[in-house]
Amino acid sequence: MTLTDLPYDDLADALTGLRAHVAAPVAFPGEAGYEQAAPWNLAATVQPAAVVLATTAYDIANTVGFAGRRGFRVTVQATGHGALSVASDTILVVTAGMTGCTVDPVARTARVAAGATWQHVLDAAAPHGLAALCGSSPNVGVVGYLTGGGVGPLVRTVGLSADYVRSFELVTGAGEVLRATPEENPDLFWGLRGGKSTLGIVTAVEIDLLPIPEFYGGSLYFDGAEAPLVLREWARWCAELPESISTSVALLQLPEMPGVPEPLAGKLTIAVRYVAVDEFDDAERRLATLRAAARPILDTVGVLPYAAIGAVHADPVDPMPTCESHTLLREFTSETVEVILAAAGPDSGSMQTIVDVRMLGGALAREGAHRSAFCHRDAAYAVTVIGVPAPPIAEAVRSQADALVAELTPWSTGGQLPNFAPSDDAGRAARVYDEDTRHWLAALAERYDPAGVFRCGQVVRFVD
Repeated sequence: MTLTDLPYDDLADALTGLRAHVAAPVAFPGEAGYEQAAPWNLAATVQPAAVVLATTAYDIANTVGFAGRRGFRVTVQATGHGALSVASDTILVVTAGMTGCTVDPVARTARVAAGATWQHVLDAAAPHGLAALCGSSPNVGVVGYLTGGGVGPLVRTVGLSADYVRSFELVTGAGEVLRATPEENPDLFWGLRGGKSTLGIVTAVEIDLLPIPEFYGGSLYFDGAEAPLVLREWARWCAELPESISTSVALLQLPEMPGVPEPLAGKLTIAVRYVAVDEFDDAERRLATLRAAARPILDTVGVLPYAAIGAVHADPVDPMPTCESHTLLREFTSETVEVILAAAGPDSGSMQTIVDVRMLGGALAREGAHRSAFCHRDAAYAVTVIGVPAPPIAEAVRSQADALVAELTPWSTGGQLPNFAPSDDAGRAARVYDEDTRHWLAALAERYDPAGVFRCGQVVRFVD
């Protein structure tokens, strides 16, 4: 019998003493505070046995120690953008209250607590002319992004965001609070950069900040009728771009709702995202090629302060249900373009909210100063299909997205990135990591979490 087989009263008995063991607030189903388990991605079913609203590393360590002795599992959530289902045999640690961020402008570093978002770091770093290497959305949690590697809007120029991590503080499955750096617990330092939550719950991270006060960039939005012309031109244009420029393109079907600009709402559009951090005059000349290909219906490109980096992708802010399919490509050919247009272009009948193609390569293709568990640096492009699985079309949205990814198989590497299309599917680890990386992550998990307290969600373990 497992804990999920027990009735609620027996589960409550098993949790007796949790409040006495943990200084942080604890909420059980039906109690005030339990609603904080709700993730940003509302499609995930999150119904833990209890919610611990952690404020310190020791709250987390005490929770893990208690869970290990009582046979519970533990998982963690800051914002819940990459949320997966959480069942009643699991205690959910919510770190959203741990938002501290301290910037050292001389050393160009920031120490960031477990629940901070990138917006917290951007706000702290901007007055010093420093840049935090965030993802496309500043509302995503720092820790979850970095433990997944981190592929951001400047990825071709700066590479993987996790390559700029100096140290982690974490709680292991044994309830120990450890520090991981290239010199101290280097095996953990390797695995935490790319291994998601396999090796523990990160309570704080120290990162490098870069002297990038501003960038030239934004998005060009075109009417959906121009999608064939724009996507074909973008594919050709990418071949000539230097590493100082990062770009992506997205077919969008945004709803009519507050926050969505009127020219983009309720119809198909196509956006070209663009970020350059050097030689702004040259960057403007290069973009003129796409501006000439079709007439933009909205043009947000210009010289912007780095703190406005979130405006490039303009990702949604409010919680919503989403489902994702994702693949990595070796190349982006004219045939690939036609597959995407047939599936998501004009008159395709697509139900997907976003079909996103990100150009990779450049600095991402080079290993950082310290090796990490992140794989697939050799991928040339990443394709992510994002839909809203709302009744009555939920299953159709999922199957249509999977079908598009399947159609891209001739150009696919077969790989996926840790932070895209999160899933606890048993086969996902083989798509995210190569065989050696999977083996070492699983071996480290056995060493640092012998009781399997973290054996849930997106982790790598040996198969029983």
